[in-house]
Amino acid sequence: MVMEASLILVLVFALLLALGIPIAISIAIAALSAILLALPLDIAVFTSAQKMVASLDSFSLVAVPFFILSGIIMNHGGIAHKLIDLAKLIGGRIPGSLAHTNIIGNGLFGSISSSAIAASTAIGGVMVPLQEKEGYDRKFAAAVNIASAPVGMVIPPSTAFIIFSLISGGTSIAALFMAGAVIGLLWMFTIMVVAYIIAKKNNYPIAAKNSNQNVKKIVIDAIPSLFLIVIVIGGILTGVFSAIEASAVCVIYSLFLALVYYRTLKVNQLPHVFVKAVEMTGIIMFLIAASSLMSFTMAFTGIPEALSNLVLGFSDNPIIILLIITLVLILIGTVMDVAPAILIFTPIFLPIALDLGIDPVHFGMFFILNLCVGTITPPVGTGLFVGSSIAKVNIEKLIKPLMPFYLAIFILLLVVTFVPQISLFLPNLLGL
Repeated sequence: MVMEASLILVLVFALLLALGIPIAISIAIAALSAILLALPLDIAVFTSAQKMVASLDSFSLVAVPFFILSGIIMNHGGIAHKLIDLAKLIGGRIPGSLAHTNIIGNGLFGSISSSAIAASTAIGGVMVPLQEKEGYDRKFAAAVNIASAPVGMVIPPSTAFIIFSLISGGTSIAALFMAGAVIGLLWMFTIMVVAYIIAKKNNYPIAAKNSNQNVKKIVIDAIPSLFLIVIVIGGILTGVFSAIEASAVCVIYSLFLALVYYRTLKVNQLPHVFVKAVEMTGIIMFLIAASSLMSFTMAFTGIPEALSNLVLGFSDNPIIILLIITLVLILIGTVMDVAPAILIFTPIFLPIALDLGIDPVHFGMFFILNLCVGTITPPVGTGLFVGSSIAKVNIEKLIKPLMPFYLAIFILLLVVTFVPQISLFLPNLLGL
């Protein structure tokens, strides 16, 4: 039955996606189709509905809509330009300064919005034309924006870690946040090194020095936005509030910044912001419900155990197994958003990782990192398409300038995968 269920699951899911059916509906229909092999129609439908509803009965999920709302408020609150000015200040006096500004800006804004697409659009939409105006090659500028866009998805607070914690059975969100902070900063540094080498080789200009008055204003304007990260991480680590409570604090603080401090958001715009947050929350919650049904179907039909035996039977060498998982996850990331990929494939690969003795925090880190890399990987990574569209450069022309960045990112990916201490040293140091 395992083989038949696997074939039905994959074929129905692929067919529905090819027909343009939304991914959550495709997941639910494919899962229901597969479970009909083992259960009568009436029982299968009743059980499926029950599992989908029960999967949303989790206190941890309360954090998701709040973090989404906080990110949307910050997006609409004009925060991007203030972070761009700060990024210019940080990376402004080294070769390729505007490229470094783009990288730092993507990291800062992405961590606040928890969205690579939002960062790529808000930061890259400003920085790519500016770099071209200052004499940078437009393809290089686009490559920098694409390579650094997903950084914010691993820098806390990130909804990806919350979803992984839920699906993995309660892996510490605080530990995942701390691991993500380290890996996100390493990703930023890696891209900056590559950008520096290319900029030095091509003699790209260095930005003009800011006056002391501008420096002071830029820092003062940006600090309140960055303080959001400090509040969330500091509050969780000191025990003032939990990760779930931190999401509500994020919303309150974001509203204060947008409505009171910066005054970049009007009260009459709030209904639109709330509606957008509800829409995005509904999509994610439906994805979670549908994915839980798929997880139940796979567990009921024995698919994860069969796949685990298949992979472990292929080789007992942990390095080979991790390389296989890495390759599969990158391929998945090219065709699927990070959230549904976490929901679907965590129940498949986590048991294999645990059999190999891999720490769940380390597994969650390289699991999500792989998916993030997949979003900017050819031929169909969504981040690649968005970055290409923003820069108005054909994807074919971006592959060559992206190659040095891909090489550096893949080296980082392998180091994170095979050196767990990189992910674990800060959580262990903090006793998480």
